[in-house]
Amino acid sequence: MSIKRIATHLVQHHWRVKQIFPQAVLDRIEHAVKRGEATHSGQVRFVVEGALDGVPLFRNQPARERALDVFSHLRIWDTAHNNGVLIYLLLADRDVEIVADRGIDAKVGAEGWESICRAMEGEFRSGRFEHGVIAGIEAVSKELARHFPPGASHSNELPDAPVVM
Repeated sequence: MSIKRIATHLVQHHWRVKQIFPQAVLDRIEHAVKRGEATHSGQVRFVVEGALDGVPLFRNQPARERALDVFSHLRIWDTAHNNGVLIYLLLADRDVEIVADRGIDAKVGAEGWESICRAMEGEFRSGRFEHGVIAGIEAVSKELARHFPPGASHSNELPDAPVVM
């Protein structure tokens, strides 16, 4: 367990999310998800968590493991074509994780998702959080459109609004 990580999570608590992602920014992110989903039959969710607390923090839960928990909790795996994608940002660590259901993950692979995550993290280092998130959503949507074009019976299976934890 890293004392530095615990201190960062305790100091940079959830108030920072509201500062970086006010409602107007969250609305634009939701619009980007809607725009992207018009180009494919997949489902994209964006989740930002300001900091870990309680058991996840003191267990030193890595961002990847936390993203898997969130993916499961939000039932992103429960889509008709197994093509749900979670973009998860743990703000205190400035760590982006993409968790994709097996249908799309088999086509894009870990290297493809990692490339999108690194590009987003680069934008965050420059303080361009909104731009980084929207660019990430667009990159994920591009992959989904390539492998899962919109069908005649395309329905929105998951909410488009970002989740703030």
